[in-house]
Amino acid sequence: MKSKILSFTLLVLVTIFMVSCSHRLAGTWNVDRYETINPNEQGVSVFNIGTFVFNSNGTGEKNLKYTILGITRDDSFPFKWSWEKDKYVTIESEGSDFSKTWIIIESKKKSQKWKSTDGSNTIQVLELSKK
Repeated sequence: MKSKILSFTLLVLVTIFMVSCSHRLAGTWNVDRYETINPNEQGVSVFNIGTFVFNSNGTGEKNLKYTILGITRDDSFPFKWSWEKDKYVTIESEGSDFSKTWIIIESKKKSQKWKSTDGSNTIQVLELSKK
């Protein structure tokens, strides 16, 4: 009887440990807003453009579709991701506008706000909410 209780207790502790170690970013996130901002120009925002799925093993998938300035983008490529010091998220995905290092502006359990640039003067902003 004691061995059954001990085994059950050990199983519960291992489960709690594994769940608590999973990263807060793991899961499905809706892209509520994607904005591009150029100096001296009006910014362009699109809303509810799709989802990011972040797997706890550092991989993921995007399912994004949006139109900016008459150009339609369909980004459904897999990616690799990393979270660095609660300051940066890096997404690596060939052929994707989202493949870059993003600065974490706001990080909550159910919402994220990130900013980045395209290598020139354009600033990009992502607002995500967890599904």
